[in-house]
Amino acid sequence: MIETMTDKALRLVRQYVLNHVDKTDVLPDFTVYIVWQCKTLQNWKFLISTDIPDGMYYELTFNGDKNEWYLDAYKKFENQCIPND
Repeated sequence: MIETMTDKALRLVRQYVLNHVDKTDVLPDFTVYIVWQCKTLQNWKFLISTDIPDGMYYELTFNGDKNEWYLDAYKKFENQCIPND
């Protein structure tokens, strides 16, 4: 079976989470899901999260010219509502 770009993106983030969990924490079974994705020419971009309540989200980019993946991991610190005056 051929792995799709979407499947690979989800697998890469799952593996990142498993590799970076604090070894003293008990990691529950968790779901990795795509919040947003886009393909432009030969490049892919994914915004991915998990249902682990740690405030993390992941940006995964595939550079089709170089056949490389780039993963950025972010921590959400705050969500503010700012009125539009």
